[in-house]
Amino acid sequence: MAKKDNDNKEPKQKVIRINFTWIIYVLLLGGILWLMSGYGSANPQKVEWAEVKSMIQAGDVKEIRYIRNDFRGEMTVWPERLDKYKDKFGGAVPAKSPHFIFLVSTKFDAETEFGALNEALPADRQVKVVMENDEKVWPQVLEWLIFPLLLILMWVWMFRGMNRNMGGPGGPGGIFNTGKSTGKLADKNQVNVTFKDVAGLYGAKEEVMEIVDFLKNPKKYTALGAKIPKGALLVGPPGTGKTLLAKAVAGEANVPFFSISGSDFVEMFVGVGASRVRDLFRQAKEKAPCIVFIDEIDAVGRARGKNAGWSSNDERENTLNQLLTEMDGFGTNSGVIIIAATNRADILDKALMRAGRFDRQIHVELPELNEREEIFKVHLNGIKVAPDFDVKLMAQHTPGFSGADIANICNEAALTAARKNKKEVNTEDFMEAVDRVVGGLERKKNTLMSPSEKRTVAYHEAGHAVVGWLLPYADPVLKVSIIPRGSALGLTWNLPVERKNWSRSYMMDTMCGLMGGRAAEMILNGEPTTGAMNDFERLTGIAYAMVQYYGMSEKIGPMSFYDSSGARGYDLVKPYSEKTAQLMDEEARRIIDEVTQRTNAILSAHDKEFREIAELLLDKEVIMADDLERILGPKVRPADEQTAEVDNTQSDE
Repeated sequence: MAKKDNDNKEPKQKVIRINFTWIIYVLLLGGILWLMSGYGSANPQKVEWAEVKSMIQAGDVKEIRYIRNDFRGEMTVWPERLDKYKDKFGGAVPAKSPHFIFLVSTKFDAETEFGALNEALPADRQVKVVMENDEKVWPQVLEWLIFPLLLILMWVWMFRGMNRNMGGPGGPGGIFNTGKSTGKLADKNQVNVTFKDVAGLYGAKEEVMEIVDFLKNPKKYTALGAKIPKGALLVGPPGTGKTLLAKAVAGEANVPFFSISGSDFVEMFVGVGASRVRDLFRQAKEKAPCIVFIDEIDAVGRARGKNAGWSSNDERENTLNQLLTEMDGFGTNSGVIIIAATNRADILDKALMRAGRFDRQIHVELPELNEREEIFKVHLNGIKVAPDFDVKLMAQHTPGFSGADIANICNEAALTAARKNKKEVNTEDFMEAVDRVVGGLERKKNTLMSPSEKRTVAYHEAGHAVVGWLLPYADPVLKVSIIPRGSALGLTWNLPVERKNWSRSYMMDTMCGLMGGRAAEMILNGEPTTGAMNDFERLTGIAYAMVQYYGMSEKIGPMSFYDSSGARGYDLVKPYSEKTAQLMDEEARRIIDEVTQRTNAILSAHDKEFREIAELLLDKEVIMADDLERILGPKVRPADEQTAEVDNTQSDE
């Protein structure tokens, strides 16, 4: 029956909508063409009355049309005499008439003047004079009105565009609606992300899931007197999945979900940001219980007073004040949960971070090994991988990668396999994708290097590899390449050990590995090159961090001048004296000198192996850890790790 009813329904008629924008375009174009064409007539040249008399006396004028009420005359020249006056028309003889116009005074007696001129001419050259009154008023009206009309039409067109743009994508639009919130209410049917799609993020996901569970089962918590958190702040590096968590909340929670960016509150007009905050919370309270997600909240939540004396933005601070009041002010705000995301929690205002506004700070960190493996499995859905592909191996080879980086690697691997016309994506494609993401696009074909330059690059990278392989705390070397990628002529890939704490030994060995490239250049050429600039930038940063931040200098002592709040960047005075600053420079210099001597000693002691690796690199262009182990022996590791391995072996036996 339902099908029959549907069949009996009349087909919907098409609604014809008129695009007024195109009509305005056509009117503007028509008006401009009308002005350019001289109102649809010829383009006669203006001459003086004395010249008109001489032209009539010469017998060149065929006809004159004199308009009495305008005191204006239109003159047509004989066709055979037009060449005589072509210079007045820029060299081109006009095809239309009249050819000339002239103006006379109000005392001009047309009958007498034209009669006297015709009497002196022969009969075949007398001028035909037509005198009349011009009753057509539209050309004159258009002459006065068309330009103002064009200006009005252009203003209306610009005003319509301003209406559409200033209203924002989520609001009703219009310049008078700039104070309305641009927050978008998520449609439950369009958000298809759930917590199952969020791989890893164990602790962060549990925290957010608890908020969603409270909204679904409030009695479970209220029975014990618990209250739902008013706000949760997602903090973490870019690409770790903060916005993805918010999307999962929108897909899982059966409550209205508003999403807005922090920059949407900021506007050039005074008071607009605060007005949008008020309107957003007004809509949220009407639909309570609901969730409001503010992405990149640092755009509006930066600590107040930090720009004082430079370029204080009162509008941004007023917007923040209104946000603070709406989140937890004098009025009640029950039923509205705020979830925000930022990667700059250090610059947020303290009043915004306090309990009662953001009760929870959920740290979304870079994924660890098991989490990366789960993320790979999520992004491999839909990608046709080879049967022997090892997901765990790829997770081990991508330490420090965020979820966004892993998604990019999976996509790049599929593109690489398709570029090679493969039917499956294998491990080689994934490794090449990692190289492309880390080092950049391979540019072997477009980079011309002389043999001496190529040899210098090979020795430079061999220096990095040998020093890193022989030092116990340095990260293991995975691969060495002299194929140019991005801005680098060669690259040494290390496989960082996942550690939460850096020891002084690790930092010193890392700096020695960075110094290995310059030390190798000095052994080969006896002079430095510019290839070590990036190495020195990182090395200098580590040395100064050891002295200034980590208290690893005996002369400076256990002191740290690190500014975790970001507030000191606006001070004009350093938090230490000039003498201390000089001492810091000396200590950083001393550490770098120690690293240099140690690196030179390592390469000198293994000169034969170092040169063999450099020559192998010149021959193969890419060498792996197996090649290094064959020449240098097993990777040197810290004594505590070796002891731990022996203990594990004995317990297994």
